[in-house]
Amino acid sequence: MKKQDIYFWVFKVILDFIIILGSFFLARELRLISDFIPWIHLKVQTIDTYNLFIYSLIGAFILILIFSLHNLYKIKIINSKIKEFLNIIIYGFYSFLLFSVIVYLWKDFIFDKEIPRLIIWFTYFFWIIFIVLERILINYIQYYLLKKKIISKNKLVIINNKQKKDIIHILQDIKKSWIYELLWYCNITKIKENKIKYISFDNLKRKIKNRKIDEIIFIDSDFNKNELYELWELTRIFSVRYRYLTNNFDITKTNTELSLINEIPVMELKNTSLSGWNIFLKRIFDIISSIIWIILFFPIYLFVYILIKFENFKAPAIFRNKRIWKDGEEFDLFKFRYMKWEYCTKDSYNLSKKEKLKALEFEKELIDKKSTRKGPLYKIKNDPRKTKIWTFIEKYSIDELPQFFNVLIWNMSLVWPRPHQPREVDKYLLHHKRLLTIKPWITWMAQVNWREDNDFEKEADLDIYYIENWSVLLDLKIILKTFSSIIWRIKK
Repeated sequence: MKKQDIYFWVFKVILDFIIILGSFFLARELRLISDFIPWIHLKVQTIDTYNLFIYSLIGAFILILIFSLHNLYKIKIINSKIKEFLNIIIYGFYSFLLFSVIVYLWKDFIFDKEIPRLIIWFTYFFWIIFIVLERILINYIQYYLLKKKIISKNKLVIINNKQKKDIIHILQDIKKSWIYELLWYCNITKIKENKIKYISFDNLKRKIKNRKIDEIIFIDSDFNKNELYELWELTRIFSVRYRYLTNNFDITKTNTELSLINEIPVMELKNTSLSGWNIFLKRIFDIISSIIWIILFFPIYLFVYILIKFENFKAPAIFRNKRIWKDGEEFDLFKFRYMKWEYCTKDSYNLSKKEKLKALEFEKELIDKKSTRKGPLYKIKNDPRKTKIWTFIEKYSIDELPQFFNVLIWNMSLVWPRPHQPREVDKYLLHHKRLLTIKPWITWMAQVNWREDNDFEKEADLDIYYIENWSVLLDLKIILKTFSSIIWRIKK
């Protein structure tokens, strides 16, 4: 364990303690100003400083205890900050409930003075807001110190027997994750022209024992079972994090269910947990969220519609694009048109075959000459078909806003895998067809995980991961990361 990790852990606990104490006193001052309940004016209730201080100590103890029990003071740096913030809100609420129960169950036995309920409510909102802001500040400080090399990154070793070109996407992902420093790769046989520093198995064991390594990621190797077992035991003894790179089948194995055939126990590999009650909840969420976003974005809809029509009044501003959804069925995806009408592929329009072929042939020519992506999907560099407002609406994903109407009629969902065109689906391999087992998306895993750098195979892997590991928390995480991705593109 690094000293810097202990310092940050202590720093978090101290700051949380100060924030909770301060939140109680700030809530009292706010209560003296107003109850913030519309059309109702409650009698002002307050509490003296001594008793409020006692209550604040109890509140601080409860919250820090619950945060500790749920690993919110983890020593090691982690990547998923959104999950950390959501846990702060959830377990902060649990702390608030437990505090309220303790206070009002024991008010006649232990506490001389009752604390007003509104002060407790105000306190909860303050401590959540300030603790999240505190974590953001600490994360920024950690990032800055790591960038300036004032504190050290997590020392990483990969167990690998593949050429660098075969794992280049893994290496790029490690590089983009700012908390890691890739030191070596380890294998029994040294790989020629790998360009990553090599470490022998014996040296790796010594480094682990000397605590020179923080984490090991297993990709593939020529180790035998005994050597792998020894390595795994060493990582557990010397507190080195050990993870392995999954393939699609490994991911599926995490989504299993034990059942019986008469008296024989069997494991079922489930496709997804999105069924029954979960589908109902997701549908309710989609309806409510799509209505809210349509109302909020109405001025943008109107503004962009006028801009597109101003350039070509006769052509539609909302383009209908044929896509494939669940079970291979077709539907019309709505988008703001950002291509010149004569170059749009018009599969969803009742036009002559000649008019459709002209646009398709030109698109095929551009894909052959200018596409920067391999596989079923394409991305045309310097596309000559673009309209004047192409850059503006594509950069900020404004072209996708009409898809909230797709969500409302439910041939799409707010979060799910990306839908592809029929001619793209025709190029699918067998395992890619897993993407057609559930409805398509507005935002999705690949959208928030290095969208511009992903090839089709990596997109498919991320979508299959989503299908196998769906949860409400994962949906919320993707939605929040979508906002941060858009903000990043605006700054860029």
